[in-house]
Amino acid sequence: MDKLAQLISEFGFPVVLALGMGYFIYFVWKFVTEELKPTLSKTNGNLIKLLDQIRMLDNDLIRLQQKVNTVLEYKETQEILQDAEEKKALEEKKKK
Repeated sequence: MDKLAQLISEFGFPVVLALGMGYFIYFVWKFVTEELKPTLSKTNGNLIKLLDQIRMLDNDLIRLQQKVNTVLEYKETQEILQDAEEKKALEEKKKK
């Protein structure tokens, strides 16, 4: 504390404060570049991988939905054909 008071009396409060802020800015810059930037780069890579997986899953869901729709249409067509055959069989029985 005595050193700080001596620095203030020797250089003035604004100069000491500017040096303190310079150290703070250096400390924050060093932390961001050494700690945060690599972590953000790694996280960004993971995010890109996850987005690609989501896109692939979405494409799979679209293909699966198309297959389900095709099966449902086929089933409906089969039911219509079966009803038509039953109707035809009933008409033939009525004619006899």
